[in-house]
Amino acid sequence: MAEEAHGSEGGLAIHPMDQFKVTPLFGDGPIHWYTVTNVTLWMGIAVLCVIGLLVFGSRGRAVVPSRIQSVAELMYGFVHKMVEDVAGKDAIRYFPYIMTLFSFIVFSNMLGLIPLSFTTTTHIAVTAVLAMLVFTFVTVLGFVKNGTKFLGLFWITSAPLPMRPVLAIIELISYFVRPVSHSIRLAGNMMAGHAVVKVFAGFAAITIISPVSVLAITAMYGLELLVAFIQAYVFTILTCVYLKDALHPSH
Repeated sequence: MAEEAHGSEGGLAIHPMDQFKVTPLFGDGPIHWYTVTNVTLWMGIAVLCVIGLLVFGSRGRAVVPSRIQSVAELMYGFVHKMVEDVAGKDAIRYFPYIMTLFSFIVFSNMLGLIPLSFTTTTHIAVTAVLAMLVFTFVTVLGFVKNGTKFLGLFWITSAPLPMRPVLAIIELISYFVRPVSHSIRLAGNMMAGHAVVKVFAGFAAITIISPVSVLAITAMYGLELLVAFIQAYVFTILTCVYLKDALHPSH
């Protein structure tokens, strides 16, 4: 830690963004689309955690559940109620996809808090794919379910007639901005928290302020645990909102 916090000339040199570098697991060559990196490793671990909790952890379906089954049932009930309350009862058929999405993001965020791990959701390349999958899914679903009536999402009938074309353009722009804001919100919040923790960790190398720095790191870790869950919740509830628009596009 001391070597990382101090530069070659003895000054304090903290590099909080170094933790987000994508590096190959084998060798030091260039990274290609097929290269196994720290990102793919921790994404794979997150997927295994989801399978372990939701498939193997609850396969017994015991009347008196184990701790793992209790956690799985709690998560299941939480997301199921979210989908039903936000998107409506007719959206329950799409619950498996939303449950998978929420579980993957939660585990990716939580695993990133383990020392020497990698937070995959700090990369736009990951969150943008998740957001584009949601965007494509709800857009296709909207047209399949409603046909051209789906375009009613952009035509605000409650507004005065002269204002409707202007509002339609604004609604159209905001609709296509959805995947951008959807992905940046998750990646930005996760990256900011980890960067702050790294900065405090750098100051811990200075003896005179190390106790304060350690307390700050502890407090930030507690906050990051909360943020890891909240950001997964926000991403998922926005997905439910977009799903509701696809199923019921009229204003």
